[in-house]
Amino acid sequence: MSLISKEYCSPNEGFSQTVAVTTGSIKTLYISGQIGEGIDLEMQTRATFKNLENELKTCKATFKDVVKMNTYIVNLNPEIDLPIFRQVRKEFLGYDNYPASTLVGVQALGKKEWLIEIEAIAVLANHENS
Repeated sequence: MSLISKEYCSPNEGFSQTVAVTTGSIKTLYISGQIGEGIDLEMQTRATFKNLENELKTCKATFKDVVKMNTYIVNLNPEIDLPIFRQVRKEFLGYDNYPASTLVGVQALGKKEWLIEIEAIAVLANHENS
């Protein structure tokens, strides 16, 4: 019997949106990079956080369980883009106890219309084994 179990959530062609790894009473969620639709960075950032929120809910987690986020913004202009990103992040995560985070400016993402992609790791108690 394995001490670690994996659950592949929302599988797509070639990857899963989330992989839940359970070890004893701890479940760790590895959420693939999420994107969102919209005509500008603010709209895409809000849609991206909503997609992250949906993945978390699917696994019975919330943003309070997120311990690490990596964010990628195309053609990052810190003076313009950071205030937009931070405001939307506050709407979803609140105003304190943020996860460890990395933000990277990139030249491009998987499709030319994508302006932002966010991936996350969440840790929570596995109530099924409690």
